Amino acid sequence: MRFPSVRGREAPCQDWIAREFAARGWAVDRYTIADVPMEGLRGFAPVMDTNYDDAVQVVATLRAPQPTGRSLVIQGHVDVVPEGPHDMWTRAPYGGDVHDGRLYGRGACDMKQGVAAMVFALDALKSAGLAPAADVYAQTVTEEECTGNGALSTLARGYRADACLIPEPTANTITRAHVGVMWFRLRVRGVPVHVAHAQAGTNAILSAYTLIQALQGLTARINERAKTNPVFAAIPDPVKFNPGKIRGGDWASSTPAWCEVDCRIGVLPGTDLADARQEVLDTVAQAARGDHFLANNPPEVVWNGFQADPFVLPEGSDAEAVLAAAHHSVFGAAMEERRSTAVNDTRFYGIYYGMPALCYGPTGGGVHGFDEWADLATLRRTTLAIAAFVADWCGVRQI
Repeated sequence: MRFPSVRGREAPCQDWIAREFAARGWAVDRYTIADVPMEGLRGFAPVMDTNYDDAVQVVATLRAPQPTGRSLVIQGHVDVVPEGPHDMWTRAPYGGDVHDGRLYGRGACDMKQGVAAMVFALDALKSAGLAPAADVYAQTVTEEECTGNGALSTLARGYRADACLIPEPTANTITRAHVGVMWFRLRVRGVPVHVAHAQAGTNAILSAYTLIQALQGLTARINERAKTNPVFAAIPDPVKFNPGKIRGGDWASSTPAWCEVDCRIGVLPGTDLADARQEVLDTVAQAARGDHFLANNPPEVVWNGFQADPFVLPEGSDAEAVLAAAHHSVFGAAMEERRSTAVNDTRFYGIYYGMPALCYGPTGGGVHGFDEWADLATLRRTTLAIAAFVADWCGVRQI
């Protein structure tokens, strides 16, 4: 929790984890995303504003000498989103404070608690004198919050298994489906003049706002279509649009000559990403045609992060049945399911590599907000459920 592992600064946390894995006797593969050629692979996301030379990924292999069970990838991400102004937190965002059974800090819920659960679940088996009877790959990745390229790199590097478990904070439900997500940057130009003569120039920031309003209208139309979507019909407004970051202008007394807005929009299952991108492009182009300056100086749309397909977990897999039984044994109730209006890494394993990909983990709150927290009592029970799942899915051997 005390590693501020925001994008580009994950390496110290990953190096610490790699040492922890090695101390357990696990075979550790530490590499960077730059070491793995991935452009052209399905699911690869275009990247801007970052250097993958420092994007450390860690895979630990627990090898069964004579495998008799089913193999498993168990994966979590250590990258966290920026914490925002520290004075708006009640507790230090990287203090790791515990109060009334909650652990506070950026990434406590999403998803360092899940990483802890998967590691200590494997420790629990060892403390019981057991080890998995099939190969297990414990992976900690980065880029989950922006591209997913960290997860893809493990697959490009050759790691495969009979199933995958990702313990994201699902409040001990199974994620039946998640929307797709696309990131893009709007680039708008303007004509700078002294603000005393603003009518003689143009304002790129105000022009960008016109495009934002048009994209809000597109989102409303997509959510109207969602009412008949077979996966998300019961979820109100499952597609979210967010202009999340804006830059523009050079001087308060000059009309801004440029503006850039980083945006995120969801994609419904059943929608091809190419079609979703075209809808965005068409919406921006139509809005620009209604503006005298933009009609002759078209804005640019740059795809610069998530290009994530929607994913629906097929029902009836053996892996899900084993997880449901493990959950029931610990929580004494049936494992419920959820449909997520956010995205996670299961799509890589489930869509592109044909592996049952289960997203199931502990509970908490404040994700991407202030005073993020993890519930430690639920984390302990989730750790037990994951240990039971590993034992029953992989089988066990005495050590």
